[in-house]
Amino acid sequence: MSAVLQQKNVLILSEGFGTGHTQAAYAISDGLKNQFIDTKVIELLKFLHPNLAPHFFNVYRKTLNVQPKIYEKLYKSQYENSLNRFTQMLLHRIFYARTYTFIKQFQPDTILCTHPFPNAVIARLKRLGLQIPLYTVLTDYVIHGAWITPETDKYLIPTEEIKRQLIKKNVPEEKIMISGIPIHSKFWKTNEKLKIRDKFGLQTMPTVLIMGGGWGMMKYNELMEYLLLWKDKIQFIICMGNNDKARKKIISNTKFQHPNIHIFGFTKAIDELMDVSDLLITKPGGITCTEGLVKQLPMLFYNPIPGHEEDNCQFFLNHHLAEKLTSIEELKFWLNQLVQQQEITFQSNSFCTTQFSVDEINCLI
Repeated sequence: MSAVLQQKNVLILSEGFGTGHTQAAYAISDGLKNQFIDTKVIELLKFLHPNLAPHFFNVYRKTLNVQPKIYEKLYKSQYENSLNRFTQMLLHRIFYARTYTFIKQFQPDTILCTHPFPNAVIARLKRLGLQIPLYTVLTDYVIHGAWITPETDKYLIPTEEIKRQLIKKNVPEEKIMISGIPIHSKFWKTNEKLKIRDKFGLQTMPTVLIMGGGWGMMKYNELMEYLLLWKDKIQFIICMGNNDKARKKIISNTKFQHPNIHIFGFTKAIDELMDVSDLLITKPGGITCTEGLVKQLPMLFYNPIPGHEEDNCQFFLNHHLAEKLTSIEELKFWLNQLVQQQEITFQSNSFCTTQFSVDEINCLI
């Protein structure tokens, strides 16, 4: 009698701080499902405390908007170290017991984490006796101390630089795999520009894609007012993500009611919109940066969050893969170049991102 292959279960844990961590989780999930592996993606706080989670994320958003220096101080205070005892105790009270119960119900063969909070939760459960492999998947181009735990069985990371940093932090080399940052496989494919323009009613002209408004953290007033001056020469695609309030505000503003201005809410067509764009203005989140890099789209970073976004920004600047906007005059320079030369190019070195492959995860599990 032929042996029957046992179905593998993989639990992928994320958190709803922005959208990037969960996008990465679903990118992994989609790839594993294609290999007949059962996956479940969960934002842990929302799953365990659905009433508490919105308030928690709202406080986080407001802190970034109103007092970003507070977040920066917290971020830097733990940069070199794992989570402190107070944070571990807080996570214990919020997560541990209920997480353990859920894990016993789902019975995963492997757990992947795309955010340091659930990663710390599973690490503690492993210290208490849980015997399930834990894979830590980085979604930024920097390694913060909160990600590092002795209980992690494998670190899936984007670059050789992070590998060297992990080794300096006494992480065994055999625990480290350079995998790239997980993004949806569709970003590695090129779409036909004419079809996309017809689909969305876009013109054949210099086009700028603007992202980063999903949490309302882009300071639109100054940036948008200046971009309006270019609306006869440049086509603008503005993606607001889940920030429906900001999207409605812009749509209702008569200044933005122009045939060369296209405003989107949440959309699954970012890959297509990138293919018809000549320039991306965005906040430097790890996922968006990777998507833009794969699409070979010139990027200008605007108003990075103190902490991981600033670190991502610095990584891309160091490799000449993007530029940072610090003034309207700089923006004027790049838009002038786009209009006059019909393209923008940065003097990039030979840096090339690794295409994340679920085949490697499949081999591990």
